[in-house]
Amino acid sequence: MSEHYYSRRPGTESRKETIELDISGKSMPFWVDRGVFSRGGLDFGSRLLLESWEAPSVDGPVLDAGCGWGPLGLTIASWCPEREVVLVDINERSAELSRANAERQRLGNVTVRQQNLMEGEEPGTYAAVVTNPPIRAGKDVVFQLYEGAWEVLRPGGVLYVVIQKKQGAPSTKQKLQDLGFHVETKAKSKGYFIFAAEKTLT
Repeated sequence: MSEHYYSRRPGTESRKETIELDISGKSMPFWVDRGVFSRGGLDFGSRLLLESWEAPSVDGPVLDAGCGWGPLGLTIASWCPEREVVLVDINERSAELSRANAERQRLGNVTVRQQNLMEGEEPGTYAAVVTNPPIRAGKDVVFQLYEGAWEVLRPGGVLYVVIQKKQGAPSTKQKLQDLGFHVETKAKSKGYFIFAAEKTLT
């Protein structure tokens, strides 16, 4: 397969559909499409991350890095209306879907940008970063995401990552610790790990 959801401009024909997402007893409609990660619905890992989410103790916006059609960032935006939530994705179709889904949910605290990871983001901006990292893009890209998260987080800010053991959970934990994060395993289920990595105050 020459193309995957990390492509900047998907070559697959668009075929938009609506799905209903039930989170915390609240049903939310979302647009999904071909050429975008998990178009069949919310994947198990992302659901586990949302179930593990705790709002950061520091003030500031939240960044959803690699947002896809927006389930992580938009759900958090609905939970935290007082915070700005920024969704970014390299995939043009993902950014369009997230923008449309934010409008559909009538979320006024959301910004969506098409960009590669933390490209153009100011250091020390965010209170939290959430990500279901683009594993198919390769380890180098995923580790660049972690390095970028360290840069854009405020002291005391937290990076939430979901990753399977077979996809490199142990090496992810080690990389985060090497960067200086204090890493806590928030959840573990069916081979999936949720890491909450705090940018420690120095």
